[in-house]
Amino acid sequence: MPDASQQPVPESGTDQVGDLVAALLTASRALVGISARSLAGIEETVTITQFRTLVVLASHGPSSLNRLAGRLGVNSSTAMRTVDRLVAADLVVRSTNETNRREVVLELSGRGQHLVDDVTSRRWESIERIVRAMPEARRSEMVNALVAFAQAADEPLVIDDAAALAW
Repeated sequence: MPDASQQPVPESGTDQVGDLVAALLTASRALVGISARSLAGIEETVTITQFRTLVVLASHGPSSLNRLAGRLGVNSSTAMRTVDRLVAADLVVRSTNETNRREVVLELSGRGQHLVDDVTSRRWESIERIVRAMPEARRSEMVNALVAFAQAADEPLVIDDAAALAW
């Protein structure tokens, strides 16, 4: 891995948004690689879309189908097909809402939670190696920038919850 302190930092020019987008796209390639490697070995169990569904349930807790679909940015029928497969794989549990018997509640099974925890742990270790390679002085800048990015993307900030960091 190249020494992070030797890499050029884009100058603050007239196109700060463009510089930031370019930097985030570059960083996203590394993160996508980490994500793909962390899913190695479970591709036969779940697809990336199904894993994202598990992560959303792990991050937000029990959910109705419509709420889950909204959080995933898909329509309800697409979410239903994904959930059906996850229920069949014993990764998600369906139950009836006690206060509204017409509503179905979806939540992770123990097996689903274990899968999310396992993948999250692998991602954490990979990302931690990269962060440790960064100059210490740059780390707090990175935290501030990424928190602002996550807030602008309307992602929940749950820094102390490893499941929320899984995706």
